[in-house]
Amino acid sequence: MLLTDPVVLENPFVRLEPLSPAHADDLTDAREGLEYAWYTSVPASVPDEIERRLAERDAGRMNPFAVVSDGRAVGMTTYCGIDLDSPRVEVGYTWLSPRVQRTAVNTAAKLLILGHAFEACEVIAVQLTTHWHNRQSRAAIERLGARQDGVLRNHRRSPDGSLRDSVVYSILPHEWPAVRNGLQARLARG
Repeated sequence: MLLTDPVVLENPFVRLEPLSPAHADDLTDAREGLEYAWYTSVPASVPDEIERRLAERDAGRMNPFAVVSDGRAVGMTTYCGIDLDSPRVEVGYTWLSPRVQRTAVNTAAKLLILGHAFEACEVIAVQLTTHWHNRQSRAAIERLGARQDGVLRNHRRSPDGSLRDSVVYSILPHEWPAVRNGLQARLARG
């Protein structure tokens, strides 16, 4: 299976389904309360962001998912930086509604998307990148068991024009079993 193939991933806690314009209303509601998060990829216009991600999907650069919990889209996550030759991928552009943060939703979604990358797509690495100032995201990535590769200083421009430092993490195939076990243990504890 290829990282670019459309796929539905599901477990008892969450469903990851190919992002579509049908998710726009739920996702617009879900982003409420995230406006303060200047350091993350929460879109100003959900319909525009869906359109952008679908164009990137059509170009083979991205495979975006809606994160669905209790029948409603509560966030987005994406395979991006897809390198089919290696194969390797970044999991990014992830955001979740404040209503589901610190619940089983993120853990369950990461279990699905990482499991699919390592087990179905046989990647050699999964990268996760976040803004230096996004301490909540950095802590969540570190709890996964990802290892920090480094900091890319002045890595890119933020929407306001300021320069962003990015913290890069990765998980390798031999690390995946321990990461998977940790995620499963967290879900079992509730």
